[in-house]
Amino acid sequence: QVQLVESGGGLVQAGGSLRLSCAASGRMFGINAMGWYRQAPGKQRELVARITNGGITNYADSVKARFTISRDNAKNTVYLQMSSLKPEDTAVYYCNAAVMVTGGGTIYDYWGQGTQVTVSS
Repeated sequence: QVQLVESGGGLVQAGGSLRLSCAASGRMFGINAMGWYRQAPGKQRELVARITNGGITNYADSVKARFTISRDNAKNTVYLQMSSLKPEDTAVYYCNAAVMVTGGGTIYDYWGQGTQVTVSS
């Protein structure tokens, strides 16, 4: 069973910074893309940022130039550095990983439990 454990959420003032981490553990053959999604109250879950195992990234327009996603493949860990935070960034942030559990090639999606990020104005 694969587990994703997030950390680093919290309360910060507008303009501040936070760094989220997500470590994957368990029996895995490999991890393809990893990413961060968020869900604000009353809204659908949305992609924030995503990074492939080759380091190719993509971001939601709303966070470009403010957030940076990175990963340490040796540690099966993905990070999200968030800067210039705005109240509208307030949400539960979820880590996602596309995992190849065996060498057969089937990819499974796994999710973390979520971490709250609250930005006060």
